[in-house]
Amino acid sequence: MATIQWFPGHMAKTIRQLEENLHVVDIVFELVDARIPDASRNPEIERLIKDKPHLMILTKSDLADPAQTKNWIAHFKAMGLPAIAVDSKANITTKTVTKIAQSILGDKLAAEQQKGLKERPIRAITVGIPNVGKSTLLNRLVNKRVAQVGDTPGVTKGQQWLRSSSKLSLLDTPGILWPKFEDEETGQKLALTGAIKDKRFASDDVALFALHFFRETYPEALPERYKLSDADLDLSDVDLLLAITKKIGMKDDYDRASERLIQDTRKAKLGRYTLDRMDGDRND
Repeated sequence: MATIQWFPGHMAKTIRQLEENLHVVDIVFELVDARIPDASRNPEIERLIKDKPHLMILTKSDLADPAQTKNWIAHFKAMGLPAIAVDSKANITTKTVTKIAQSILGDKLAAEQQKGLKERPIRAITVGIPNVGKSTLLNRLVNKRVAQVGDTPGVTKGQQWLRSSSKLSLLDTPGILWPKFEDEETGQKLALTGAIKDKRFASDDVALFALHFFRETYPEALPERYKLSDADLDLSDVDLLLAITKKIGMKDDYDRASERLIQDTRKAKLGRYTLDRMDGDRND
């Protein structure tokens, strides 16, 4: 199984720009994919943010296992990180986000008011991995299409300030990964959920990872989607992928079948799922 990595030059540049801009913002909106709330946290961003006030926003929550999303929000809050979940269409109002940001920055804003400083918009920077849904969320928050939106990673190429309201200004940044993933599984999770360009990994490797995960965690998903028999489910992962290839009419073209399985997973045609598992009573 080939190791998955993707760190083009513009990502290194974005990390440098993020470091330069942190001092001019009040708060960081850190977006993570609700299906992989741990694997989609960029350690480079964590390193740069340090103690900067920030809000965790779990995107694409309508694609994720709702019980797991609830557990992850509780986990982040136990770590002292305010967290909210939003769906793929980002049905969240500027008022809601502004109110949360004001709450997080309560002491700082009160201190400015005491000094007699004029009220100003909160300055926030949005950060996250590629294809995490930043542009979709930003367009909702500013109520217009100002940020480019796409379902492939790498759509946003530069940084831009967006005015959400008289109380909130947002600095958009391109999605960034990090130079080396800690383990092979992190790369598989990022590839399966669409954070890495498809041409950067072998589709059959990622499809086999998906097959194994669903067999272990959501055992009803594969039989329902691909009309599998009990005998099919006794097969190895490799043989099961070949069986699915035939069942969906692709004969022996398991590469195309692998791509179909990946797309079905991304579009939640196998049901809502969360790859990063969190027990309800875990608070570490």
